Amino acid sequence: MGENWIMRKGKDTIQDLSLRFAMDVVDLYKLLTRDKKEYVMSKQLLRSGTSIGANVRESQNAESGTDFIHKLSISLKEAGETEYWLYLLNHGGYISKKDYTKLNSQILSIIRMLTSIIKKKKQNMDVD
Repeated sequence: MGENWIMRKGKDTIQDLSLRFAMDVVDLYKLLTRDKKEYVMSKQLLRSGTSIGANVRESQNAESGTDFIHKLSISLKEAGETEYWLYLLNHGGYISKKDYTKLNSQILSIIRMLTSIIKKKKQNMDVD
């Protein structure tokens, strides 16, 4: 369906933000497993943090408006889960306050953007 037009907002698109975030999550995963020997939460973070962009990418080839909303809704759920794992890793002392602040700011921007895109698409389709 190619819904790229609805995702363009300012200079950063949801594709840009989610890809950049996924790369940062991969780097953090490497650090956590190599230096902190933390494998459980970091694996969950890796899975959910990279899934956001994968579902955004899938939404670009959605078969319908409903499918588009569904793919982005999955991304939004994964973003919420990612925010949770970041919180636990920070409070468990596995990541620095600086790294947490950066990544948390990124994930909150992604959540806001996904929420906005989904809401606008639903309004355009007159869907609840």
